[in-house]
Amino acid sequence: MSEEATLERGVEAALFASEEPLSVDQLATHLGDADKGELRAALARLVEFYAPRGIHLVERGKRWHFQTAPDCAHLLRRERESLRKLSRAATEVLAIIAYHEPVSRAEIESIRGVQTSGGTLDVLMEAGWVKPAGRREVPGRPLIYATTPEFLRHFGLESRRDLPGIDELRATGMLDPVEEAFEAEMAEADEESDAPEAN
Repeated sequence: MSEEATLERGVEAALFASEEPLSVDQLATHLGDADKGELRAALARLVEFYAPRGIHLVERGKRWHFQTAPDCAHLLRRERESLRKLSRAATEVLAIIAYHEPVSRAEIESIRGVQTSGGTLDVLMEAGWVKPAGRREVPGRPLIYATTPEFLRHFGLESRRDLPGIDELRATGMLDPVEEAFEAEMAEADEESDAPEAN
């Protein structure tokens, strides 16, 4: 068996056995400090190999895992406990964190214009979509929040760059007139803050 085939088999075995998606660094460690260039080449070959099959090898947030091919997902539906539907407040907070991370609770409240309960953040952390990401280096050193690799995986994003823009959200009808007016206000505030101060 060639070295390439041996490496591919090792990658498959490591990803199938892992409970979590793995980065290239983690795979290299699992496989006895494998060369990262060769590892990336093996991953690319496996992506191509699995493309027409019932499972796909995908990268989400620089971590690799196998997932069911989208056209086969309906075959695997079964009764299972699912996360309760997010409240509007939790959805707003998640969106703010995703688009502005890392962000503090005070910054979230400033953007939303209302107070955010600790329970809302707890729900998002329990879902595995949000995590504490350190503290802001300002007086009081507030805790800041960011999204997780699980957030990217759950929503099928490779990175935060894949989040929809304002035009895409408007096209899907997800922005109502009130929200559009809010977006316009935010854009104006940004322009004013960027304008040079008069002497």
